[in-house]
Amino acid sequence: MEKEIFKWCFIGCGTLANIVAEEITKPGRHGIVSTYTRRMEQAEEFADKFGAKACKTPEEAILTEGVEGVYVVTPHRSHYAYTKLALELGKPVLCEKAFTVNSKEATEVIRLAEKKELYLAEAMWTWFSPIARQVKKWLDAGEFGEIQECLVDCRSNAKDYAARVTDPNAAGGAMLDMGVYAAYYLYKLFGKPEKITCQGDVHDGIDWSEEMIFHYPNDVQYHALISVDDDVDQRLNLKGEKGSLVVPHLHYADHAEFVNDRGEKKEITAEGGYWNEFQIVAEEIRAGQKESSYVTHEDTLLIMGILDEARKQLGLTYAFES
Repeated sequence: MEKEIFKWCFIGCGTLANIVAEEITKPGRHGIVSTYTRRMEQAEEFADKFGAKACKTPEEAILTEGVEGVYVVTPHRSHYAYTKLALELGKPVLCEKAFTVNSKEATEVIRLAEKKELYLAEAMWTWFSPIARQVKKWLDAGEFGEIQECLVDCRSNAKDYAARVTDPNAAGGAMLDMGVYAAYYLYKLFGKPEKITCQGDVHDGIDWSEEMIFHYPNDVQYHALISVDDDVDQRLNLKGEKGSLVVPHLHYADHAEFVNDRGEKKEITAEGGYWNEFQIVAEEIRAGQKESSYVTHEDTLLIMGILDEARKQLGLTYAFES
């Protein structure tokens, strides 16, 4: 028997909201019943496109009859406020990355979700994907042997993706937009680092690029390159004494290939888009879980702390944080 369509409220109707909505509604397992954004005209256009109700207030959208989960897909600065509002109104939330602007905000909304006994998860699609999880399995199984080098390349021309990416008033910049992917990948593969170091280019109120290094015992270091002002083929390069791996487009990868020192290949191909994330989250909400098994509250808090430290080392504080 076909499962009933999972009904979402979308808070935000911008570029990413449209991309996600197109992908998750096509298979007929997810529907959008309500939406809100500050510009009513934009909300109505989105609602007409996806069969939803355009609402004049976020409260109206969140409390629309039938809503099972709220997807917050607004600029980083407003994640905290909308996530908190949805939780206070009694609804489970899937909030886009970076989860909040800083760990103080993240801690507050996670504690609220726990108090309300409501589901809350960060929409880190990379780790809802079979690709990244298989890379982790190969690593844990010892397929690579001793790791000799790991580079997470998250350089992109994201500045052309949306105006918010370079807007300091929206908490724009490379770290919160692209660096979060690099931080998650290194943490998920190798665990919490002893420390991180970060240096980069900060001007006009945002960070445009940086190198972030995760430091582990015995002087082991893994590197990440991050930018919103480069046109680079983003990838994960992982090299060990027994084999190596390349994952193109690491944060939305649909393919990975491991080659051992005898030239033998292991490959995985799987959906790398948003479908995995939304399907898993819908199932977890309906199962009564309060956090995701794939991206936990602990994961989110640890990563937000790393991003805080990276921005501190860069000397980047947004004006609205002071």
